[in-house]
Amino acid sequence: MISNVKSAALAGLEALPIDIETDIGSGLPVFMIVGLPDKSVEESRERVKAAIKNSKLKFPSRKITVNLAPADIKKEGSLFDLPIAISILVSLGDLEIKDDDMFVGELSLSGEVKRVNGILPIAVMAKSTGIKRLFVPKENAVEASFVKGSEVYPVSSFAELVSGLKKETPLKRVKDIPLNIIYSKFRERIIDTSDISLISGQEHAKRALEIAASGGHNIFLFGPPGTGKTLLAKAFSSILPKMSFDEILEVSKIYSISGLLSKDKPLLLSRPVRTPHHTASHIALVGGGQNPKPGEISLSHRGVLFLDEFPEFSTSVLEVLREPLEERKITISRASGRVTYPSNFILVAAANPCPCGYYQDEEKECVCSNADIVRYNKKISGPLLDRIDIFIKVPRIKYEKLQNSSVGEPSLDIRDRVEAARDIQANRFAGTSIKTNSEMGIKELKKYCKVDEETNAILRNAVDNLILSARGLHKILKLARTIADLNSDKNILKEHVLEAIQYRNN
Repeated sequence: MISNVKSAALAGLEALPIDIETDIGSGLPVFMIVGLPDKSVEESRERVKAAIKNSKLKFPSRKITVNLAPADIKKEGSLFDLPIAISILVSLGDLEIKDDDMFVGELSLSGEVKRVNGILPIAVMAKSTGIKRLFVPKENAVEASFVKGSEVYPVSSFAELVSGLKKETPLKRVKDIPLNIIYSKFRERIIDTSDISLISGQEHAKRALEIAASGGHNIFLFGPPGTGKTLLAKAFSSILPKMSFDEILEVSKIYSISGLLSKDKPLLLSRPVRTPHHTASHIALVGGGQNPKPGEISLSHRGVLFLDEFPEFSTSVLEVLREPLEERKITISRASGRVTYPSNFILVAAANPCPCGYYQDEEKECVCSNADIVRYNKKISGPLLDRIDIFIKVPRIKYEKLQNSSVGEPSLDIRDRVEAARDIQANRFAGTSIKTNSEMGIKELKKYCKVDEETNAILRNAVDNLILSARGLHKILKLARTIADLNSDKNILKEHVLEAIQYRNN
């Protein structure tokens, strides 16, 4: 008897349906797994055999052939252990399952079912393919249950699952968690972040951060050491708008396949903030490996990628940012195939003006030579700088302002304005894939960024005097559109453009 058990394989950010076909025939006792398995899948033979025996179940001493179909898809990981074991029992006639059942999980030698990565995209795929019952490791069950559409059954051990499928003991499914509970947990988490009101002074920089958060614009903070650049960058996440549930699932899928979600944290409820060290490699930032996994730029999707000491990063590492900043996705090509991951993040870069940090500082003299300063800043290429929307100098704060006991505007108030501006953009771009002003293309710019003759003359002078590229001009228009949205103005006015120009005058 040939059995067919449904399971899933991961291909980048998506899951693909896999059929586990098992044939038990006559011949010498051989256990073969075919269908393009990797080393970890081939090792399933020993785990499955031991798990079945140690669960007090019969393992056949016959020729066993397991085919993972379709055979042209590379299979990797230990998530096939459970469906392979089930398929053997079904092929023996010792067990019956339904056509719309799906199984995923790793088996220990004792028969315990262990958690696996990528359950969230697997649950999404199960829903889309009409799977009614999804059997997953107990530690993955809550994560899978956030995708409505399939009944999720947590499995602690292989013996327990077999007993339930034979109806000897009841199968217990995970209860649905209402969305209001998810959002209440989310609201508690974002209040714990650094509040921007705790930072003394720097109102100009705070205003720039508010604009960046409202329109999804990239921002570059530069100034001498100790002026608050890192504090401002860390507080930036506290003024970002709350994620929608679709965004939560989208980001959590990336963290799920990366193995960064835990039993206590089945969803990523707050916007991700990634802060790679300046010694990070090309692969750490982009992602990669024999079977490409997401890097920092994908892990910061829908959130913030903070690069402190920006010029200290390797030039080759910085240059890989150019494509994702423009396309908002990254494609990784390897011999095993191509994988595309989303990378729609806000870049927050911080840098000193020179190696010692005190070039053009009013209080402390710079000890760097002109050649040192040129070499230091030359590491950031013009095309990369052209993809940054806002440039802000963060000056030294006087003692009196540092000791001022007055508290600045709290993050919650700023976030309210940011969310109001995002709502305007959501209505503007309804029915498209665009979510923020920074994502507008040429077509949207012509439609939503019209200016009068006086404002057009200001833009012409700015392009000529600042020697702006076409991309630089478009950045100004996008910034002006965001500033107008923050002011609830339908049209872009002269003052909006003037403010936007000062953020490009670096």
